[in-house]
Amino acid sequence: MIRNIKLFISITILAMLAGCSVKYSATGASIDQDAKTVNVRFIINKAPINNPTLSQRLTQRLRDKITSQTRLTQVNENEPRADYEFKATITGYSFSNAAVTNVDKAATSRLNVTVNVTFIKRVGDKKGFSQSFTRSADFSASQLPSTVENNLLDNNIIPGITDDIFNRAFANW
Repeated sequence: MIRNIKLFISITILAMLAGCSVKYSATGASIDQDAKTVNVRFIINKAPINNPTLSQRLTQRLRDKITSQTRLTQVNENEPRADYEFKATITGYSFSNAAVTNVDKAATSRLNVTVNVTFIKRVGDKKGFSQSFTRSADFSASQLPSTVENNLLDNNIIPGITDDIFNRAFANW
């Protein structure tokens, strides 16, 4: 009798667990079951001052992040409709003083980049977003911006902006 009760309880627990499902992801990305494709359109650079390679580098970094950390496939930009679509424009690119010394001389300078992103979802809850993402990186004012610019972009700003966009789109941050 006790054995039958234990068996019944075990079967009941297994049946309850079989009816539940949890979606885990190593990246924390939450993607609708029906989503298969993504289109990260080429990011347009409309900043008054700009780095001529920034659009290409930022576009490629975002595409690589999405395809490597999700099951989505990047489609050709001419495809009529992808399940998820990113349209973005670089609207800000500037150098400024971040800190001054007691003799009104800049001690630290800062590179700021702002990207406006529109994320369109055509599957699932269809809740996309339009948002600005800004990242900055500081450097010594004694250095010329042209000598540190590419290093700041590659090691700080581009990875930071792509992480912010990815997290907002797929991790609901």
